Amino acid sequence: MAKVVISGTGVFTPPHSISNDELVASFNTYVENFNQTHKAEIEAGTIAPLNPSSSEFIVKASGIENRYVMNKEGILDPEIMCPRLPERSNDEPSILAEMSVAAAKQAMARANKTPEDIDAVLVACSNLQRPYPAIAVEVQELLGIEGFGFDMNVACSSATFGLKAAHDMVISGGADCVIVVDPEICTGHLNFRDRDSHFIFGDVCTAIVIERDDTCTVGGAWEVLGTKLITKFSNNIRNNFGFLNRTAPETAQDADKLFVQEGRKVFKEVVPMVAQLILDHVGENGIDATDLKRLWLHQANKNMNDFIGKKVLGHEPSEVESPNILKYYANTSSAGSIVAFNQFSDDMSEGDIGVICSFGAGYSAGSVIVRRLAA
Repeated sequence: MAKVVISGTGVFTPPHSISNDELVASFNTYVENFNQTHKAEIEAGTIAPLNPSSSEFIVKASGIENRYVMNKEGILDPEIMCPRLPERSNDEPSILAEMSVAAAKQAMARANKTPEDIDAVLVACSNLQRPYPAIAVEVQELLGIEGFGFDMNVACSSATFGLKAAHDMVISGGADCVIVVDPEICTGHLNFRDRDSHFIFGDVCTAIVIERDDTCTVGGAWEVLGTKLITKFSNNIRNNFGFLNRTAPETAQDADKLFVQEGRKVFKEVVPMVAQLILDHVGENGIDATDLKRLWLHQANKNMNDFIGKKVLGHEPSEVESPNILKYYANTSSAGSIVAFNQFSDDMSEGDIGVICSFGAGYSAGSVIVRRLAA
């Protein structure tokens, strides 16, 4: 049976960044304006006042210090508090496809691949800007790739589920080389007026080239030793935006049409689920968890990752063992673990083993065990 390897990754980082201080200044201006506008109702007790946020609160709650965004002005405008991304004509590349192409070209260059070498394109992300035609087919066209493409959405686990799908296609012979792209404009589904979540997300796009080991022409690739997925239904992370919203106009603008979550419940339920997934997965592959050199975990919350790392490794994980990119990128949904892998893997030695793991709404979680090959 052919071995499957990850031979290249790429990351497109948006041109704009927003620090916690900038985000808090915008949010607190909104809060002040709201409380002033509704002063009479607040004093009468018919409306609860809004509470301000702070950079200290954000760091303590999440570990996030900064985020990259596709549009900065709209987010920071207290009267808008939403990215402003003008709709493009059908003759122009869509914004998700444009991001995907930028990340894909990086990954292809790193893997020493031309469009002729790639058989399939998967676009796997938490929010697709249209139902059809598939963004993946558009990316395929823009890159000049033959074969086929399709979109998939498993929320924050989309990248690892995409890796699993690509891995299985290569194993089965359905494709020799697949590129998985994860374009995430998470700021588009974020309620910047919600104190408990206004700081969570940023934007980014990642790409991963997966191929048979006998077609790989670069050193230092990563053999995929195993993939494992789990899902368990939960309403604790949810977004009810969809094409049927227009059929119920009375609720079409409700808060649940953006990202909503029960954060404490998510923490309590997801952390043990993910830790057990990793432990079960490495055990099934004859690997002792103490032999893992690195965990590239979903970048949603540093506290969650620290708990998972401690449960898996048996001790508090160091920054080397469980890299944190939250301080720079914030939560980028499915792309977060791939950004971490892209930025914190070149230093590892031949034979080192690590786990790429994502988790999120569904609940869903995906684990991919990888081993460094010779440079």
